[in-house]
Amino acid sequence: MVILKTKGLKKYYGQGESLVKALDGVDFTVEQGEFVSIVGTSGSGKSTLLHMLGGLDNPTEGTVFVDGKDISTLKEDALAIFRRRKIGFVFQSYNLVPVLNVYENIVFPVQLDGNHVDASYIDSIVKTLGLESKVNSLPSQLSGGQQQRVAIARALAARPAIILADEPTGNLDSSTSQDVLGLLKVTARKFEQTIVMITHNEEIAQMADRIIRIEDGRITTEGSRI
Repeated sequence: MVILKTKGLKKYYGQGESLVKALDGVDFTVEQGEFVSIVGTSGSGKSTLLHMLGGLDNPTEGTVFVDGKDISTLKEDALAIFRRRKIGFVFQSYNLVPVLNVYENIVFPVQLDGNHVDASYIDSIVKTLGLESKVNSLPSQLSGGQQQRVAIARALAARPAIILADEPTGNLDSSTSQDVLGLLKVTARKFEQTIVMITHNEEIAQMADRIIRIEDGRITTEGSRI
C-alpha cells in the first residue's frame, strides 16, 4: 500500500536570472512500512523536499499525497490537525519542551490533540528505546543520544501514518548515531511505521531499506525496494 506519493513536485524561489529551482519535478512513492533514506549534498533540495512532504511549506507546483490525502487541498488549520495526527517529525535539534519531563514530552502531541493516552503502547515504546529509567528526567538531564530517543518516542506516540526524520543524527557522534538509527529501525519494524529520513551521511543512509538520491532538485537514482 502506498502511504506517501509525490507528483510533479516543484518549488521555485525568485524569478528571471535569480530563479532557484529547489525542487524541479519530483515523483516518487513510499510503501507502508518502508524505511527510505533521501541522500543529497547541501543545496540538493532534500530539506526542501522534506518540508513539502510534511506540509511545512507549499509547493510551487505538484502534489503530495499522505495516506491518500492531497495535503495541498487543506487549509492552514486543517493541515495543522492533519500533520499532528498523520505525520511524526524527528528533527536534528530534538525540539523537546525543556520544562516537561521525558514522559510528558512523549505524550504531549497526543494530549494536544485531545486524545486518550494509550499507556501500554507508550510504555512499550519507552522500553523498546531503553528510556524506562529516564521518564521523570528533564531534557537538560539527558545526553544527546537520549534526547533523540525521546524525540523518536514522541514521533511514534500518536501512531502517525509516516515519520519524517530531518538529519536525525546530525548532532550525534558516530557511535551514538549508529545506536540511535538502529533503535529507530527496530521501533519502526515493531510498530509497523513508515520512515522517510534525509541525511548527507552515506553510512547512516545505508541502514535504510531504500536510498533515493537527489541533486539540483531532481531525483537522480532511486534504489530498489528490499
